[in-house]
Amino acid sequence: MRLDKFLKVSRILKRRTVAQEAAAAGKIAVNGKEAKPSHRLKVGDVVEITFAASTLKFRVLELKETVKKDEAQNLYEVIL
Repeated sequence: MRLDKFLKVSRILKRRTVAQEAAAAGKIAVNGKEAKPSHRLKVGDVVEITFAASTLKFRVLELKETVKKDEAQNLYEVIL
């Protein structure tokens, strides 16, 4: 699954265009390497998103095309 689509489906970022802009600006890394919006995610990948004041690091647990709002947090595990 594409990185930008996963971020939208998992509800980490609200819109796919926001995910694309963040990746294009170099604010998203997958397994320690800068990633493009089209990067193909696999289960087990570690994604790090840099926001203005903080960072979010998580591991991909599951890839699904669509999920309900209540199940979205089951797609990833936050790493401290």
